[in-house]
Amino acid sequence: MNDNDTNQMSFLEHLEELRWRLLKSIIAILLGGSFCFIFIDAIMQFLIAPIHNLSNPPALQVLKVQGMFMIKWGVALFGGIVVAIPVLTYQMAKFIGPGLHNDEKKVMVPLVFFSYLAFLVGIVFAFYILIPYSLEFFTSMGMMEVKNNFSINYYFSFITMLLLGSGVIFELPIVVFILSVIGFLTPAFMRHYRRHAIVVIIVLSAFITPPDPISLIFISIPLAFLYEISIGVSWMVNRSK
Repeated sequence: MNDNDTNQMSFLEHLEELRWRLLKSIIAILLGGSFCFIFIDAIMQFLIAPIHNLSNPPALQVLKVQGMFMIKWGVALFGGIVVAIPVLTYQMAKFIGPGLHNDEKKVMVPLVFFSYLAFLVGIVFAFYILIPYSLEFFTSMGMMEVKNNFSINYYFSFITMLLLGSGVIFELPIVVFILSVIGFLTPAFMRHYRRHAIVVIIVLSAFITPPDPISLIFISIPLAFLYEISIGVSWMVNRSK
């Protein structure tokens, strides 16, 4: 067998490995979604809870015959993704593991743990701070002649978007850690462009929050704090090199 055949076989083996990793990830999401569906009524009550504390609480409406069925499975699938994130990150780590050095492989398990922890912290922040203030802002824009009647589809889309977006944003220190390990980021670089980063943070916060200064401050301050933490993470990585 010549070198080309060997390279071809190696490439096919990588594709087969990727296929199995993706299959295991999909199975994990489906199992997580099925588990969440068992408790779907309790989960939906929990997600609806923020509207009960509003000064002008809206009424949620189902506008389609199959509306509640689709919403329940959509929420269960979202829950399945959240539950399966450790499995997803582990499968990704195992796929790229053969290309890493031994020192880099040692941090994979802690990296999976802390990435999931950061994601959960982002979700908690969104649910208890960002979502209540956002809902309060939007519902306060109503009029006496106009009642706040929200489609339950749009409500859960709004909630899951903020939860997912906040969870992803709180992954910033993990992303910085990976980029620092491969030598793309240094603490000096991040400190030098701190002002530019603050501007990006404010712009990003304006996109994911309602157009009021209170919500903008509530999301900008944690993001700025995460950026400072990320500088420390980059410093620790570069110090150990």
